[in-house]
Amino acid sequence: MTSSPIWHPFTQHGLGEPIPLVTRADGAALFTADGRRVIDAISSWWVTTHGHNHPRIVAAIREQAERLDQIIFAGWTHEPAEQLARGLTAIMPPALTRVFFSDSGSTSVEVALKMALGYWNARGEPRHRIVVMQHSYHGDTIGAMSVGERGVYNRAYTPLLFDVGTIPFPHAGQEQATLDALERECAAGAAAFIVEPLVLGAGGMLIYPASVLAEMRAICAAAGVLFIADEVMTGWGRTGTLLACHQADVVPDILCLSKGLTGGAVPLAVTMATEPLFAAHYAADRSRMFFHSSSYTANPIACAAANANLAIWRDEPVAARVATLSQRQAERASRLSTLPGVRDVRTLGTIAALGVGDGSGYLSNLGPKLLAFFRERDLLLRPLGDTIYVMPPFCIDEADLDAVYDVIADAVTTFGQATANT
Repeated sequence: MTSSPIWHPFTQHGLGEPIPLVTRADGAALFTADGRRVIDAISSWWVTTHGHNHPRIVAAIREQAERLDQIIFAGWTHEPAEQLARGLTAIMPPALTRVFFSDSGSTSVEVALKMALGYWNARGEPRHRIVVMQHSYHGDTIGAMSVGERGVYNRAYTPLLFDVGTIPFPHAGQEQATLDALERECAAGAAAFIVEPLVLGAGGMLIYPASVLAEMRAICAAAGVLFIADEVMTGWGRTGTLLACHQADVVPDILCLSKGLTGGAVPLAVTMATEPLFAAHYAADRSRMFFHSSSYTANPIACAAANANLAIWRDEPVAARVATLSQRQAERASRLSTLPGVRDVRTLGTIAALGVGDGSGYLSNLGPKLLAFFRERDLLLRPLGDTIYVMPPFCIDEADLDAVYDVIADAVTTFGQATANT
């Protein structure tokens, strides 16, 4: 047993792995209690976009905390939320006219699913089936797990999960099978299709082309099936554009955003919806209201941080930083493709990923070895089993990025070659 009373997420305490104590952070670096400087190569679980402790976001949090820290949002409002809602509707697709606040990516997905089912219920149409993509991941709450890949993540909770329709991932050369499966599900009267646009994150950083995303959207539109884009990870520049959907010229009926919404500083999420979704719940009948909230819905401090994030996107050359990092990622990742034991090197925007070993997946015995290897070399990389990925803050400099890839090359040489020879 550990001496600390903390039960950490996605951590098997029985392995006795060290858990470093981080005392501060700056830019792309974390600093530990024992004096180490650690490069944050995964943006602290994909949330930190502009870098840790960005001064504008820190200042916004400090100023708001001194004015209004928290207020119930059911029937009340405040300026940080009003400003954020206006700011989001100004930069997101115009059809997404409504903004519903929550506090995490998983919750934004739960909200999206409830909005979709509420829409069909209000219309008096018996549509209940949700369609998902193989290998997808949308969070760890019950609804979010239900629409994610079934497996080690949620096997123990199977009795709690609802049934869904699943279409295959559009691997290269097999895209038509995916589209055909979606068309069949839509023709059978599905309520909604939820998808991670262009890249499946926790599913292994699996990437598919924008043309497939566009065709999936068209199939849903033709059948009147609601299209939910889960951009919790892919949004805010990760794929090279503000939204991944932009690359396919796709506008969803419902959009989930979190993580980079506040620049990664504090928890906040939104579910944006088109006007028909809102109108379906709009009535003088109180029983038709949208029954969802949490205690910290639209927390003023979190909204202030998000407003600072929008200001950074507006005032600073964020798009140029994203483009530069995307190019640097692609260049460095390509150099690893020739190393023995490396397979399927792939990049999309600021995301780079590669496989090492035999492709045995999330519970590969290689995963803990890689994790320890990176941790011992002052690098925060958290492999998805035998998939190594790099998703750093946009501010990372070339020296730190070189250091990241040098360590990955060492890891590949140490473990990839040994695996290839077994």
